[in-house]
Amino acid sequence: MSLPPTVKSLFKLISNPPLCVNNLHGWVKSVRLLKKVAFIDLQDGTTSKPIKLVIPREANDCLKQLRTGQSLHIKKANWKQTPSREQSFELEALPQSVRIIGDVPDTYPLQKKYHSLSFLRSLPTLKHRSNYLGALLRFRSHVENSFASFFESQDFTKVSPPILTSSDCEGAGELFRVESNSKIASKELYFGKPTYLTVSTQLHLEIMAMALSRCWTLSPSFRAEESDTNRHLAEFWMLEAELCFIDDVRKLSKFTESMLKYVIRSCLQNKDSLLPAMVPQENTESLDNIAQRWEAMLLKEWPILSYTETIKLLQERHKKVAFKFPPSWGNALQTEHEKWLADSYNSPVFVVDYPRECKAFYMKQNNDDTVACFDLLVPQMGEIIGGSIREDDYERILQEMERRKMNTKDLEWYTSLRKQGSAPHGGFGLGLERFVSWMFGSQNVRDAIPFHRSADGVIDL
Repeated sequence: MSLPPTVKSLFKLISNPPLCVNNLHGWVKSVRLLKKVAFIDLQDGTTSKPIKLVIPREANDCLKQLRTGQSLHIKKANWKQTPSREQSFELEALPQSVRIIGDVPDTYPLQKKYHSLSFLRSLPTLKHRSNYLGALLRFRSHVENSFASFFESQDFTKVSPPILTSSDCEGAGELFRVESNSKIASKELYFGKPTYLTVSTQLHLEIMAMALSRCWTLSPSFRAEESDTNRHLAEFWMLEAELCFIDDVRKLSKFTESMLKYVIRSCLQNKDSLLPAMVPQENTESLDNIAQRWEAMLLKEWPILSYTETIKLLQERHKKVAFKFPPSWGNALQTEHEKWLADSYNSPVFVVDYPRECKAFYMKQNNDDTVACFDLLVPQMGEIIGGSIREDDYERILQEMERRKMNTKDLEWYTSLRKQGSAPHGGFGLGLERFVSWMFGSQNVRDAIPFHRSADGVIDL
């Protein structure tokens, strides 16, 4: 059985149009009733472009009942070429072919006018029907498909690591604990030990990399941090990859660059269908600037700076214009540092070889007091990817865990990999919402996920 046509599929038929279209469905974006004819813009969410319907008026027809937001069924419509107009075709239908499937009340809030993002966020069940946020969801879908295509071309296997875990991969303690209702009252534990929602699937991903050589996943991640900003979410999606037989963090950085440029190139090739017709007034970047930014990122190699070099640059700038947090060697970079660095290069920037005290226990140590890791910083957003070469020597990772006073027994399943045909390997994690927001020119990661979860937020929707 074939499905009914979509609006997107009809635009693909422009070069070889059918005589008529049967069983078209969608929502009324706008309607204009004249004395002899009605004009309807119909959308179904598959594209930002509406189909224009022209319907002759008849005595006592149902067209006067039409209003924005209703869902319609068009039983039959004839295709008419209109090369002299903005849209090269329109559909003509008789009133009796139009049927209202779902009505809306007089108070339906999404009318044919500008709506601010703050207003749309107050409508969690309807906001995705807006042109901008609908386009953002389609853009996210395209980005995910592009990542899948890239990894397929590089012989990666997509895997599904667990969401429930007993370990804190990042060591920051920002965990959501999980327990069954029946066990809470009795104070027993369902799995026999405390269980949490994952903050990162990396540790399990390394197990699979040791079997598959190259693997990746796109999984939900959870951070119980209290940060309530436009860059943080309690529930978000993380793209993570692990690959074996790599031991140079700069090569890993360049691989990451090639991955992102693959996705950016795909977005640029499809910009006309991906970008919305207009951006909200709250956004500071125009549509032309977004496309130009994509082009600029493809034209040059992205700089790679060591953490030490980065601190020197930040300290020089701090002497002229003070940061809120003074930069000093040994401390983690703050968001203001990350944004300034990327903005000053007007390009994504890799920062490599951080002090080991700033980073997690599993990162491979360099010959000094740093580890072989990288962060990718981008203009306006800051850090969007973190990665490293993993420590593949059993004794060295055990020593590091003991130095940090970690419970080595709890992670014996992970460290024992180093005794079972160990191999040099590395990987990274990308926050999908940050990447999508930055690419799309959005100012808030909460708009890049259908239903955002954040500290003190609403969980009902």
